[in-house]
Amino acid sequence: MAAMNAWERSPRALEVTPEEDLEAFVVERPLKGAPVTPLVFASPHSGRIYPRTLNARLAAPAIRGSEDAFVDELIAPAPRFGVRAIAARLARVFVDVNRHPFELDPAMFEDDLPHWARARTPRVAAGLGAIAKIVREGEEVYDRKLSFSEARWRIEAAHRPYHAALSALVAEAKAAAGLAILVDWHSMPTPPAGALPCRGRPADIVIGDRFGCSCASAVARLFEAALTDLGYRVARNSPYAGGYTTEHYGAPGAGVHALQIEIARSLYLEEASLTPTAGFAALAADLERLFALVAGLDWRALTR
Repeated sequence: MAAMNAWERSPRALEVTPEEDLEAFVVERPLKGAPVTPLVFASPHSGRIYPRTLNARLAAPAIRGSEDAFVDELIAPAPRFGVRAIAARLARVFVDVNRHPFELDPAMFEDDLPHWARARTPRVAAGLGAIAKIVREGEEVYDRKLSFSEARWRIEAAHRPYHAALSALVAEAKAAAGLAILVDWHSMPTPPAGALPCRGRPADIVIGDRFGCSCASAVARLFEAALTDLGYRVARNSPYAGGYTTEHYGAPGAGVHALQIEIARSLYLEEASLTPTAGFAALAADLERLFALVAGLDWRALTR
């Protein structure tokens, strides 16, 4: 992950055949000589591989707007600072690893779902469950009903391995540093609907801590202060308070702190073409400063 192209920087979506190893994610551990830190970074939505088994009505270019494009590259330098990192490689429309694995919409399936896979959540209602029903401006991904066996295969092939790996990274960080701080990195359309303005303008970055439930207040406060000092307008929990990852892993009482960071795409990306702009380098440099700062903090003392 230290190399900029290690995670296949490309403006084009990739495809694999059903017979190939899906390689659902990439894991990177701290580089030799890096400091010991409790930090774990995750990028669940930056994947840009669209397997042929997706069999979607929409072509890959039409559904790429759901990607958190190049967020994996923005966090790529983190292992130099002692951070463990994971990035999904498969597109979130194939299976969204920032959802409960069986957060499924029964209306999408030709057969009855088991009772334990009939999630009635706002995300499912919005068409954005573990397997998305819509993208962009409400366009439906499929012109057919899926089978539950198809959904379960995607979950077993991608979702479960991703979270097994992420759980291992969190456990490693906690064993090494006495606690774990998991940061789930995302990008957001600009401006995000409902975002609280900062200094009279839309937020550049939104930090989500599930309204104080997923991490100690000091963790979110320190990230917010550091990003503000770098010149960014930072909002907290509106409109993004955190997803499945922060909810599932965040257990501050047990020494595992989780927060979500959403970055406005306009800072670094031409959204229509998914092409990095000149702002990419400036943002990447600022994030490296952030990584260096948070890697050097005494998190055990700060979270007591």
